[in-house]
Amino acid sequence: MINIHELVDNLHLDDLRDETHPSIFDENEQYDMLIIRLPIIRKELEVISTGFIITPNNSYLYEREKDNFKELGNRFEAPYKILDGMIDQLVKSFERYLNLVLNLEEMLYVKKTTNSFMKQWLDLKHNITRIERELMNSSFTMDRAIEYYEKSDGFPINHYMDLHEHIERTLRSATLQLSKLDYLYHFYSAQTNEKLNRSIYILTIISAVFLPLNLLVGFFGINTSGLPFADGTSGTTNVVILMLCILIATIVLINFVRKKV
Repeated sequence: MINIHELVDNLHLDDLRDETHPSIFDENEQYDMLIIRLPIIRKELEVISTGFIITPNNSYLYEREKDNFKELGNRFEAPYKILDGMIDQLVKSFERYLNLVLNLEEMLYVKKTTNSFMKQWLDLKHNITRIERELMNSSFTMDRAIEYYEKSDGFPINHYMDLHEHIERTLRSATLQLSKLDYLYHFYSAQTNEKLNRSIYILTIISAVFLPLNLLVGFFGINTSGLPFADGTSGTTNVVILMLCILIATIVLINFVRKKV
């Protein structure tokens, strides 16, 4: 009976024990090692590396918690069933990110963005980028394994092609969501710039209206003799009327310039 622990090289054991090891397919004379690293979406995004040792007659799942190899009893079908369950769960749970991106998009269209928009956007961008990166490596690794085993007896190529297609489909969806997030960021920036420009425009109008009045008030506030309206009893009234006339003239001038522009 094969002692799988003695058969597997120590370097490969280190790879299998590494929880963060990337997807890889390594062919050897006595066995092959397949590690598939997939994102798992629960409450938080996790990434799990699942390792298999495939011998000419059997396959083994590495159980990291026990540091043990579980005999699967089938060379190709058993690893397929394990990976199929994980990938199926990924495909279904990825819809959560599709809905989050859609909600973010709707918030922008109805102009109900909150102060947390950028935090939500950054979280989605970070997580979906991680998913895309891991799926890209997994797809490449699965493609290598299929190419290596496609002529082997008993290899269920259609099953493994189906796994590869599901990974590719989720990868394309992740890439599409990243493009949509980039578009939403530009849209959000445009809305923010529009609000900022409107505020600056209003402040500019207010400054333009009150600048002549400030100059007038500063002029009559000079502590010297010979100022206009200083000798009569209706000086204040005359100054107020003058300020109103200047205010009206300024507003008319601003509207005239706006129409010309």
